[in-house]
Amino acid sequence: MRIGVTGHMNLTGPTALLVSEALQRHLTTIGGDIVGVSCIARGADSLFAEAVIEAGGTLEVVLPSRDYRDTKVRPDHADQFDRLLGKAVVVHTMDHDHADREAYVAANDALLGAVDQLVAVWDGEPAAGRGGTADVVAEAHARGIPVTVIWPEGATRE
Repeated sequence: MRIGVTGHMNLTGPTALLVSEALQRHLTTIGGDIVGVSCIARGADSLFAEAVIEAGGTLEVVLPSRDYRDTKVRPDHADQFDRLLGKAVVVHTMDHDHADREAYVAANDALLGAVDQLVAVWDGEPAAGRGGTADVVAEAHARGIPVTVIWPEGATRE
């Protein structure tokens, strides 16, 4: 089963723990081999990637641009990003020099094109712009991709 992720980056510390546990529980309900597809951004994407690895699955990474690591990965996320990137069996880098809105939309499109279902770590709020969590959920629905929303009780964003 190929599972992609979309979700919020700005999870509070306690919410990250709740989401991590919920992702682990969700992945245990899926039979067979799991291939997780993630952009490994801070927050939901990285938590999902960690849960996939913990569940014994395989990680594939989609990077929005060639400069993503150097320009968008914050110092407090760099170690986790690098570790997850190193565990990926495949890394797809979009044909964009710079990480901008178009690059994120391309990455989300590639992710949705590569999965059987989508996990959305999403508070249910409307889209703030193209390429955000709500936008990806709407596109998945439009493509007929099943979406599982994970937003544990008590979850909050920064």
